[in-house]
Amino acid sequence: MPWTDADIPDQSDKTFLITGANSGLGYLSALILAGKNAQVVMASRNKSKARRAQELILEEFPAAQVETMLLDLASLRSIHEFAAAFHRRYNRLDVLLNNAGVMATPYQLTEDGFEMQFGTNHLGHFTLTGLLLDLLLATPHSRVVTVTSLAEIMGRIRFDDLQRRKSYERWTAYGQSKLANLLFAIELERRFRAHESQAISLAAHPGFAESNLRKTQLPGSGSALQRFMLNFFEWMSQDGFIGVLPQLYAATAERACGGCYYGPDGFAQIHGYPRQVEPTRKARNPELARRLWQASEELTGVRYTWPKQA
Repeated sequence: MPWTDADIPDQSDKTFLITGANSGLGYLSALILAGKNAQVVMASRNKSKARRAQELILEEFPAAQVETMLLDLASLRSIHEFAAAFHRRYNRLDVLLNNAGVMATPYQLTEDGFEMQFGTNHLGHFTLTGLLLDLLLATPHSRVVTVTSLAEIMGRIRFDDLQRRKSYERWTAYGQSKLANLLFAIELERRFRAHESQAISLAAHPGFAESNLRKTQLPGSGSALQRFMLNFFEWMSQDGFIGVLPQLYAATAERACGGCYYGPDGFAQIHGYPRQVEPTRKARNPELARRLWQASEELTGVRYTWPKQA
């Protein structure tokens, strides 16, 4: 039998933080987890959209514990302010769901001078996770789930031009950011194990699923490639309630394992219900992951602090 949201156990007394929770797969994750009695913190850069998403969840589940907090992953300042506010409000974090992202955007920079997709999708989540690491380590059996994409297959980490200033193509830049997500998730698990932590790090991708990214980030006109990709996603996409299942499996399933990667079980991982899938060879490369981690520390100024082992 396929695993569905009906298999999610009761999440009472657990705190979930979901980035990009006002729409798409982030909103569906928040909705489903709220219905399982979790304390859900919906992080979003748009205050009005976040509150509307919260209202919709409360209409469905009036007793749900749902809070919205402002977070712009394209701003290191915003991430630091968010982390400080989260520490003031919460003393535990059971699951950090690194879900937010931008896709195939025109060339632009974050306020810190990072290429927008790499800066938001990877560096933003790298920073957020590092600033909340103490809560994750203090919460028994916590999880970090990082959402990546099949686009990581075409990704390449260009250490000589991480910000794509020499040349820019939106899809290859997106692929770099999604490969970075997967490298980060696997490397974080290596570091959890090296420090004998109870926390685990997992990755997931939705296949081709109805999401806010496809609807709002992909242009409907422009190059032939852009028009092709828009039509291709439209034709191939599965319902968001199915696409969200791999990240929910990673976040809640008892059998989900640290360092594992989950995606759809159908042909080419495009459609279907969650199963463990194999990362690409480059995503499993520890030296590539180490170099990316070091570069991420240097760019963000965030270094992960681990408790001293006895």
